[in-house]
Amino acid sequence: MSQKKPASVVFSGKIGQVVHTEQPDGRVFEHFLRPPGTRIVVVSPEGKILITKEHRLETGNVDLRLPGGKVRDNVATYNELIESGEDIIEAAKQAAIKETLEETGLIVENIKMLTMANAGATVEWDLYYFLVDKYRENPSGQELELGEDIEVTWMTPAEIEQAIADGNMQEWRTVGVLLGLVLPKLT
Repeated sequence: MSQKKPASVVFSGKIGQVVHTEQPDGRVFEHFLRPPGTRIVVVSPEGKILITKEHRLETGNVDLRLPGGKVRDNVATYNELIESGEDIIEAAKQAAIKETLEETGLIVENIKMLTMANAGATVEWDLYYFLVDKYRENPSGQELELGEDIEVTWMTPAEIEQAIADGNMQEWRTVGVLLGLVLPKLT
């Protein structure tokens, strides 16, 4: 029985790597590895969800999104995280807390893991989703990074469903999490 050969990085950019893994029969499996991201579902006492309106370069449009960002900013620091043995869920949780403060001006408390969604077999890009129902406003407001243009709004489940139907939410893993796990509990 032949052994699987180790994976090799054939290209490494700032936010991702192309990795080849030779199969026992000589074929090469190729996949793209990108450091994971976070998304946070903030629910108000009235059952509304915090949504950001963010201009996205990749689409050239404004997209309605859940607040969030990267667990680590680049491949090098992500690899350091993995090599350190630090718990990836805890690192994602801390990134979600940081990103929520920056993008929305909210200081979140009582943060709970909701789910992890991956992109698929040939693209390894996990998104860690967290749920929050306790928060307070940062006296300084948003702490946006240079170049970020983010507006914050609260939407009812019905408004979110309509935004999805209208094509205004373009991150489909988030749409799946909202429709499958979050909105049914709020309606």
